[in-house]
Amino acid sequence: MASLYVSLDELQSLAVQALIAHNTSGSNARSVAAALVAAEADGLAGQGLSCLESYCTQTQNGKVDGHAIPTLRKTASGVLRVNAKGGFAYPALFQAIEQLSEMVQFTGIAAAAVTNSHHCGSAGYHVEQLADKGLIGLMFSNTPKVIAPWGGQSPLFGINPVAFAAPRAHIAPLVIDLSLAQGTRGRIQQAAEAQNRIPEGWALDSEGNPTTDPHAAMSGAMLPIGEAKGAGLVLMVEILAAALTASQFGYEAGSFFAGSDTPSNVGQLIIAINPAPLSDGGFANRLEALLETILQQSGTRLPGSRRVAQRANARRHGIQMSQESFEELRQLGEQA
Repeated sequence: MASLYVSLDELQSLAVQALIAHNTSGSNARSVAAALVAAEADGLAGQGLSCLESYCTQTQNGKVDGHAIPTLRKTASGVLRVNAKGGFAYPALFQAIEQLSEMVQFTGIAAAAVTNSHHCGSAGYHVEQLADKGLIGLMFSNTPKVIAPWGGQSPLFGINPVAFAAPRAHIAPLVIDLSLAQGTRGRIQQAAEAQNRIPEGWALDSEGNPTTDPHAAMSGAMLPIGEAKGAGLVLMVEILAAALTASQFGYEAGSFFAGSDTPSNVGQLIIAINPAPLSDGGFANRLEALLETILQQSGTRLPGSRRVAQRANARRHGIQMSQESFEELRQLGEQA
């Protein structure tokens, strides 16, 4: 199959055009497209342009309000409450990060609770924006149900991503971004289409039995990382991202990608920390000492190093796509 390289700028333009053609405002379209293209550049295809068609379907039918304007309300000296208004998460999170970056200069630590929100894509993308401003960033998000509580058999929680970013001098921030499921629904779906098995420990069938059959897994539940300890982390994120933000729990939220079920209305909690007051100015040196010690051991690498290399390559050469995928993206912008 023929392929081509497409620049990040052209992908951004095509994604914006597609979203605007499907009932999304220009400012929201630019915010969403920037996040999707950034994920694509980082090699995170599952959080990238593969999301665009379903996003367009949802804005076209009104499940997601493509014209929503988030509202921000300061509820304490270091606390923001952000209402995404049933629109995309990206514009709400962008505004929250801008405000937190200012607030944290006075408060040292500041947090934003985002509610009535949607899929946030790569959580690392958001906290990295804080690290680019010299701040430590933490983010928690809940997602629609796929994971059962430990010992249970029916999905109740989502994959509930957690992300952390720390600034580094003259080098890309350290970014740690992980979901709390053993596998991904996307890879299970791919295994089902290819008639392959999935690894043991990824999923349960509908009766709560461990399974390597991807079809049984799709109708059952995914398992958390770290077994019971991971299930505890999943619950912690659900509390921080949904209960603390007064948002829908995973078992209440509609799918991020299905076009016609109930809205998601999930929550995100994002925390900004100014490292200088807490470390008396010593944070940067201590962080570098730690990271250098890690890298002194043979075979080690820092989290996100592969992502940084892929990003640099994408900026130089663009993203490799099949001709068919490129045409589908282009045509999406021509649809009304």
